[in-house]
Amino acid sequence: MTVHPGPARSRVGTHRQAWAEVDLAAIRANAALLAELAAPAQLCAVVKAWAYGHGPVEVAEAALDGGATWLAVALVEEGRHLRDAGIAAPILLLSEPPADAMAEVVRSRLTPTLYTPGGIEALADAASAAGGDPIAVHVKVDTGMHRVGAAPADAVALARQVAAHPRLELDALWTHFAVADEPADATTGEQLASLLATAERLVGDGIAPRLLHAANSAGALFHPATRLDLVRCGIALYGLAPAASVADRPPCSALQPALSLAAQVSHTKTVEAGERLSYGLRYRVATRTVVATVPLGYADGVTRLLSSTGGQVLIGGRRHPIAGTVTMDQILVDCGPDADVATGDVAVLLGRQGDQEITAWEWAERVNSIAYEVVCGVSSRVPRVYRR
Repeated sequence: MTVHPGPARSRVGTHRQAWAEVDLAAIRANAALLAELAAPAQLCAVVKAWAYGHGPVEVAEAALDGGATWLAVALVEEGRHLRDAGIAAPILLLSEPPADAMAEVVRSRLTPTLYTPGGIEALADAASAAGGDPIAVHVKVDTGMHRVGAAPADAVALARQVAAHPRLELDALWTHFAVADEPADATTGEQLASLLATAERLVGDGIAPRLLHAANSAGALFHPATRLDLVRCGIALYGLAPAASVADRPPCSALQPALSLAAQVSHTKTVEAGERLSYGLRYRVATRTVVATVPLGYADGVTRLLSSTGGQVLIGGRRHPIAGTVTMDQILVDCGPDADVATGDVAVLLGRQGDQEITAWEWAERVNSIAYEVVCGVSSRVPRVYRR
């Protein structure tokens, strides 16, 4: 996305010269694209981890406007935050909540994922104490990723336990893919087959969950057979490909990145040839050059690895290297001899300026990471600005 000039933005309650801009129109457009691609399956917008650094309430509203019908979070607290903001859509908890959180699950009308007998008993107790309608449950099957979930045979027994309890309702059976972002890997098909076989065993018992779901962003984008009744899209909702290797491949190429990271240059100076910069004095300027100070650092999510791996910044629509060690609150940028750079100019670390763009995947590949970590890593002390 194109970064807008800093002074025109709304930054209520902050004097920072740095900001992360979130394009909610891009979120809506991405949701619409994913909903159309997955239809007739429903779209579940994954807004855990503070919506991957974008802001959960604003993103949830935009995603629902774009065609999502479900939301998903990792934590009970994340679900309650959405409810407190007035969001009424179904909210799926992607992992089994601890026993002492089950009463809050019921109060906040969250849909829990369960995969242990103890989790089922704890939810049943909370549901019985609260009264009201039965609580919908999604049972997770571990089909090969081995993070959380019940083995297929155990999942069948757990689903029967849920279906037999008068205060619970078996709403869905689901799984999560390990390598769907590698479209040629046969493992995704094997995981899908395992989920479907587990569901068939339940059907043989006369138990039919209302929903089956398996597809994450990569599944929804590249494995049509996995879309089933619901797709859970996280990274694609934010306009980013599930892997760098597929970023230019349709339909990823149609996604619109929603997050940019920028700051105003806070100081400039001319440095003579041979001078060394920043902590450790590891960066030596070869010629007389203009150095700009930009008020973003590792406390804001700008990893120190960018110091030694060729990290770049856009100023005036041109790429310039990060000069020396990234510090907690600031970076230095080598703008070159006689550069026309002044205090107040906008420096872009993520996003587009002129005809140049620095993407989250470019940043990630420089530091041997993934775009997910880059956007989630933009810290809470960076003000978010929402463009609607």
